[in-house]
Amino acid sequence: MIAVVGHTDLTEDAHGVVRAALRTRLAQAPAGTGALVRAGRGLPQVYGRAAREAGRPLTVVLPAEGAVPAPLPAADRAAAGELLLLAEQVRLLPYDPAVRDTVVAADERLVGAARTLLAVWDGSPSDGSDATAHLVAYARARSVPVEVVWPAGAARSGRAERAPGVRRGRPAAGPVGRRPGTYGPGGRDLRP
Repeated sequence: MIAVVGHTDLTEDAHGVVRAALRTRLAQAPAGTGALVRAGRGLPQVYGRAAREAGRPLTVVLPAEGAVPAPLPAADRAAAGELLLLAEQVRLLPYDPAVRDTVVAADERLVGAARTLLAVWDGSPSDGSDATAHLVAYARARSVPVEVVWPAGAARSGRAERAPGVRRGRPAAGPVGRRPGTYGPGGRDLRP
């Protein structure tokens, strides 16, 4: 499978050029190669559409509470609905979509399940709201091939899109979280 991660603050104008670049890359993959994405608005939606256009089976990952899907933030629900219509498979993963740390941990699981990672990334470092650089380093440390996708015309709005109610930090309880000692104050990645 080919997973995607990337900036959550792509401009609306960038969606078209990023979608075309992702579609081209997916079309070049060996026959039968699937696409893997965590449900949400923005880049996941763009990737889902690109996968459909490239004729790739799409697997969408939804948050779970136990054995049932967990509610997504309101801002992600319509996009998740579209992704579910595009998907050939849906997988549940225990994480709290309202807690940034568990979302990053879920993305790490996607990276670990991928044969290749497409990173829609401008090369900027991770900060308290964007973990793209961390996920690229995570993939490379695990020998997952990474292809950076940043076509001409791609741009960021300069603000990460955090859904209302999304908070940083550890969940009150739950099976998925960050590994101790990996992150410092403010969510900074402390890995070399």
